[in-house]
Amino acid sequence: MALMKIGILQTGHSPDNMKDALGDYGDMFVKLLGGHDFEFQIWSVVDGDFPASAVDADGWLITGSKHGAYEDHDWIPPLEQLIRGIRDAGRPLVGICFGHQIIAQALGGKVEKFAGGWSVGRTEYTIDGETLALNAWHQDQVTELPQGAKVVGASDFCANAALLYDDQIWTIQPHPEFTQDFIDGLIRTRGKGVVPDHQLESASALLGAPTDNAKIADHIADFLKKERL
Repeated sequence: MALMKIGILQTGHSPDNMKDALGDYGDMFVKLLGGHDFEFQIWSVVDGDFPASAVDADGWLITGSKHGAYEDHDWIPPLEQLIRGIRDAGRPLVGICFGHQIIAQALGGKVEKFAGGWSVGRTEYTIDGETLALNAWHQDQVTELPQGAKVVGASDFCANAALLYDDQIWTIQPHPEFTQDFIDGLIRTRGKGVVPDHQLESASALLGAPTDNAKIADHIADFLKKERL
């Protein structure tokens, strides 16, 4: 039986000094979802590499990015159009961090630089009634929901941390693909001078604590594979 093909839409790149050791963003999801009987194809949409259509894969995943969904980049409008095409084609779609935000924006919601600041490092979320720890790295948030979006996850800092759209699209603000090594690297590279020092110090102190990345990986795999009418 043919494996389910997952198209990964890569919307950003790992820092250059971490990419060789820890992988680019698309690679992280191939690793996260390994062992779930998928085959993968990565399209680096941030570099203008797009699939020909919304049916070029059986299911889709949109990665994180250093960019804001509301920024003026020439690849964002066609990505939003593709998101609407995937929805209309009935293919399952998962969005992570920037992916969570751009899907909401493409479907009529609003994304903003959050006045409350940053969330970085190990953070506890309530997702489907369960408390789960995942790594966060964001300032932007979905502040207005698209029509039909249901909140299924939140933290004290992020009210719209996980969204479900008609059981076809599932998105989440934190990063189940980020290991503690990657967060440590972000703290030392992208964080300094951008994220307040006390938050970087708090995130560093929690680097050894366990996360529920594997549980979210299982959830993503089950969601993508779910039989839909």
